[in-house]
Amino acid sequence: MTPFDFSLLATDGAARRGRIATPRGAINTPAFMPVGTAGTVKAMYPEQVRETGAEIILGNTYHLMLRPGAERVASLGGLHRFMDWPGPILTDSGGFQVMSLAKLRKLTENGVTFRSHIDGSSYELTPERSVEIQLLLDSDIVMQLDECIGLPAEQPEIERAMELSLRWAERSKTAFGNRPERALFGIVQGGDDAQLRRRSAEGLTGIGFSGYSVGGLAVGEPQETMFRVLSDLVPDLPSDRPHYLMGVGKPVDILGAIGRGIDMFDCVHPTRAGRHGHAYTRFGVINLKNARHKDDGRPLDDDSNNLNCRRFSRAYLHHLVKSEEILGAMVLSQINLSYYQHLTEGARDAIERGVFADFAAATREMWARGDLAPI
Repeated sequence: MTPFDFSLLATDGAARRGRIATPRGAINTPAFMPVGTAGTVKAMYPEQVRETGAEIILGNTYHLMLRPGAERVASLGGLHRFMDWPGPILTDSGGFQVMSLAKLRKLTENGVTFRSHIDGSSYELTPERSVEIQLLLDSDIVMQLDECIGLPAEQPEIERAMELSLRWAERSKTAFGNRPERALFGIVQGGDDAQLRRRSAEGLTGIGFSGYSVGGLAVGEPQETMFRVLSDLVPDLPSDRPHYLMGVGKPVDILGAIGRGIDMFDCVHPTRAGRHGHAYTRFGVINLKNARHKDDGRPLDDDSNNLNCRRFSRAYLHHLVKSEEILGAMVLSQINLSYYQHLTEGARDAIERGVFADFAAATREMWARGDLAPI
């Protein structure tokens, strides 16, 4: 069985081009992972997700432990079989959702107890239980349980959560054991404090993980704060392991983070935006709710490699969105995920050729020009 492995293939400044090997297939980086929170990428068939170019998707421990239950998924052959996704799956630890969604939660050194947002039933999530659930789901990349707090926050609170996350990282590593065919990623915390981030990175490196994630960003702070944290932090992460920025983001966030050494991304934004009538293209984001599209017979982008971008007129997509037809959400979600894959593929090619800065500048210029007069 192929062991988990990361190869750094090229660099261009801080930007990195790599490849992750897993038993279920390779992941070329920089990579964007569509989010299949509850065992489905919303409004998409699994084969459609694959056709966008996605090589890995994300599943969510919190939602799957509540419904249908990790033990049930395991008894049915694991998450890959359950949702018919043959490629790699990364599962998050459930910590972020517990902190943001769960009712009446109580945090202790041991873990967090909470009531389900679905039916109010009581659960306990510890580092050990989080790892156990992710292994029951048959995850290829497992995340440690951490405490993620929103920003801005007071420095003592940021430090307390960072130190707790480090202790939970050690327990997660012990619970995970020796599984060379899978990976366990540690999560760097520390808010917007460079010193705390450095301490977290050093502590995690000392424990030793297959990959290193940056958590606690895109939680309310300005974009410039996120980029500053990444610029300060990423050089402290082991260069021979993947760097994963959790929960990010919009294309402009992804492009900036790639330039600062990030390899992996996930976010619900492209599918959520599609369900709300927004399309991402090389011209930037197009709001199809806008009345100016109702008589526009042009496609979204007649030079796109995505069939639906060329197939349907803006007027028709406007009609679907305004009529709240399911097809509108399906088509726009697929278009958006395709664009995200196109963006990361372009970044990989540019890094290999040593022209990432030019690629990033040209991409931003097209976004700024907008879609009123496509070339």
